[in-house]
Order: sequence, then C-alpha cells, then structure tokens
Amino acid sequence: MSPPGSTHVSLWLLNHFSTFTLAVVTVGGTVLLAVGGSVLLRRRYPSVARGEHNDMVGVTLGMFGAIYGIILAFVIVTLWTQLEDTQTIVASEATDAALITRDAAAFPAPVRARLDATMSGYVHAVVEDQWPRMRAGDPSYGATETHLRAAFKTLQEYDPKGRSEQVFYEEAVTRLNDVASQRRARITMARQELPPLLQVLAFGGALVLVPLTFLYGMRKLRVQILFVASVAGLVGFSLLLVFVLDRPFAGELSVSPAPYKEGALAQYWSRGADDVSAGHRASTADR
Repeated sequence: MSPPGSTHVSLWLLNHFSTFTLAVVTVGGTVLLAVGGSVLLRRRYPSVARGEHNDMVGVTLGMFGAIYGIILAFVIVTLWTQLEDTQTIVASEATDAALITRDAAAFPAPVRARLDATMSGYVHAVVEDQWPRMRAGDPSYGATETHLRAAFKTLQEYDPKGRSEQVFYEEAVTRLNDVASQRRARITMARQELPPLLQVLAFGGALVLVPLTFLYGMRKLRVQILFVASVAGLVGFSLLLVFVLDRPFAGELSVSPAPYKEGALAQYWSRGADDVSAGHRASTADR
C-alpha cells in the first residue's frame, strides 16, 4: 500500500527489503520520532508536564483513538481477506491446470501431446514471466495468452470419440474455461491497491493520533516516554501490516507460485524443463 503516485516506490521497497528490515525502519522510526517529538515539546512547554489539559486531551485522545482503531482494523482485515482470496484463486487455477493434464490422458496420443505441451508452456509462462511482472506491479495478459489460445485451439479442433472421451473432453473444456477466468481474477488482484481515501485515513490518522499523545502530560519523563513509545509502536506496526498486505504478489508475505509446480504439474519442471522454458522465451520474444 502506498500513497498515490508512489506505487513503484512501495513495490521496490517490498521486493528489495525483508519484512524484518521494513519493521525495524517503520516501527523503530515511528517510535523514535514520537519520543523525540514528545521530549522536545515537553522542554519547549514545561507546563505540559504538569498535565493542566489532561482532561480535555484524554477525552480527545480516547475518542480519536477508538475511531482510528476501527478504521485500521477494517483496513487490515480487508487486506488480509484479499490476500487469502488471492491465494485461493492461485490454488484453484493451478488445480484446474493439473486436472486438464489428467483429463488429457483419455485422449489420443497426438491430442494429448499437444494439450500437454500447451499446459506445460502455460505454467512456465505464469511462473517465469507473469509472476515477476505481477511482483513489479505490471501484470500482462500477453505473457500467457499464446499458450492459452493454443490449448483452446487443441480442444476446439478435437472431436471426441466414444462416451469416455466425451466425458473427459467436457471436463477439460470446463477446466480450461475456469483457468481463463481465474487468470483474469489473479491479474485483477495484482493491480488492486488500497483506495486513496483509505490510504489518507490510515496514514493521516497516525499523523494526528501520535502527536496527540505528546500533549498528555505526566510528571515523570520516563513514564511519558513509555506511554508515547507504546502508542507509536502499535500505530507503526499496524501501518506496517497495511503496507505489506496491500500488494499480494510483492514482498516476503506475498502469494507463492508453488502450486504451479506441485502435483500433476510437477512433471513440467522435472522433465524437459529447459526445453519448455526456451520455447516459452522464444514465443515471448515473437510477441
């Protein structure tokens, strides 16, 4: 998640730094800035330490903190649900591709070979071409379009013989349609980000809530620093969650392409993987 106009910067940060590093910078930086601001305000205005306005500040802080907490909770739950939905889409797409491979076993050898080759090219294109594009925030239908069209063409040109072939043919067509649908959903998820209004509420709210804690005076400096640091740390960690969850295909917590390499699809990576990858790169260059 990133403020408008800085999408590429946020993606670069997610893809080049570990979550631990981002946590140290985000949470640690928020706490240090908050503690520093609190100490400076206390020195500049010694009356703050006497707590002359604590009643008014306490009510305001409590009310604003409750509203901001609800907003952050809504944003984090929404982004977590989006991440889980994306994982489900990826798993479903890979499962349907694997089932097409299994259904093809009922077809004649030439048809089976062509369909097997197109699905092999498809999963390689997803992992080796489309996935890096999604991580960079620039997904492309063209990365897999050639292979998907070839799979549709193979089935469209085949006339199944017998009841058994007809049943598996219908299943393969249904699964291939599902793959096309899930590919669109996956790419749509790769393009989504938190709406600008919620971005403003999440980050702007922190810029209001944390400085409010500076005004809640306590006689002992150590106690006030602990209070301010606790609030700032919680806010910083919450914003970190928003940041890392907003892009489901970027960063350490991103959705993995592992489902495209497991089960029936594992054969495409263990045998002839180099040949398939070379063929895929050639087809990509032709586009």
